This record gives sequence, C-alpha cells and structure tokens, in this order.
Amino acid sequence: MAITDWPEGERPREKLLQRGASSLSDAELLAIFLRTGVAGRSAVDLARDLVVRFGSLTQLFAATEKEFCDIHGLGQAKFVQLQAVGEMARRALQEEMRAGDALNSPRAVRDYLQLLLRAKPQEVFISIFLDAQHRVIASEELFRGTLTQTSVYPREVVKRALHHNAAALIFAHNHPSGVAEPSESDRLLTDALKQSLQLVDVRVLDHFIVAGAACLSFAEKGML
Repeated sequence: MAITDWPEGERPREKLLQRGASSLSDAELLAIFLRTGVAGRSAVDLARDLVVRFGSLTQLFAATEKEFCDIHGLGQAKFVQLQAVGEMARRALQEEMRAGDALNSPRAVRDYLQLLLRAKPQEVFISIFLDAQHRVIASEELFRGTLTQTSVYPREVVKRALHHNAAALIFAHNHPSGVAEPSESDRLLTDALKQSLQLVDVRVLDHFIVAGAACLSFAEKGML
C-alpha cells in the first residue's frame, strides 16, 4: 500500500507536522528523507529494510558510498544528501558547544562527540581546545589508529594546545569494540597528558570514551 493511501495521521510527514519529529520512529524519519520507495515497496518499507540491514541510523550514516549505493532504490545523489545531513548535524552541535561554557553544556559536548566518533571503525583521538572561560576555540582529530589502539604523543598535543593558545582541553577517543570502560593504557595516557600540559599551564578538564551509545566521562568517574 502506498503511503498516500494510509490514514493521514499515520503518514510520516503529516505525523511530524502534527506531533513533532520526536514522535517518529527511525524508519519514519528515514522515509521522509528518502521521499520515495521502489516498485512494490513504500519509502517506509525501504527505510525499515535499511535500518535492519545496517543495524542503526548511526551505522547507516557511516556506510561507504558503495555499501549505500549497492542497495536497490538508492544512489549517489541520496548518498550525498545523507552525508550533508550528517555534517550539518555535527556543525550544529559544534556551534552549540561554541556558544558558551563547555562545562555548562555537557549534553552538547556528549552529543557532538558521539555523533563524531561512535561509528568510526578504528580508534580516533580528538581534542577540544578551550579558552580561559571554557569556550570552545577548536576541535581537532589529532591521531588515528587501528581497530583496537592508537598512538598518542603528548608532545604533539602540547604543540597544538600552544598553537591555539588554549587554557584547557577536553580529550575524547572511541572504542570500536563497543566497551566504554577505560583500559589501563587509557588511564596512563590521561595521566601523561595531564602532566605534560601542566608544564605549560594548560588544564585537562575531561577525557571521554565513546563506545556505541555509551559515553564515559573520566571527570564524572573521579579518574582525573
């Protein structure tokens, strides 16, 4: 049955207008993005297939162009649109972080880090550079590693902090394994970074580990 034959209150577009975007399922939101289905299958049917195939919207956003375009009914134009949507979301969250004190906007920081890191197939280490009022100056990916580890060099981190004239830093890296618990090497690295940055009077405010839907804060766990 075509979506136009559904009761008006159940059509994704009308449902969003009447009840708000948060009332829609992942598949319904994706169906609005897709706009059309394929022969014999509505946009919602196709969207449900995509969510099942990739496992989540996060994994769908992380799909390669080939993985995406290999699916019947999709193509390069839709892939480009999806990447643009993801990038707009990341930039909107980055703007929200930049708007005020990062410590007073923990949700924006977590949302930004999860959107940035949770679907990465290898470990990535990033730093958020802050001024004396804890306003965001910049966010940079500093190191990239393998599925299980990455090499982080404190001297390079110090150089970037001085480059941005930062007064404080927030670190984050992902665990592609899906386990958010910090390893012993994570703890030792955090201590080494703190000690190196103290020499140039730069504070480490937090270190986040992103693993799937989880986002662990060293500061909240009393590990800083």
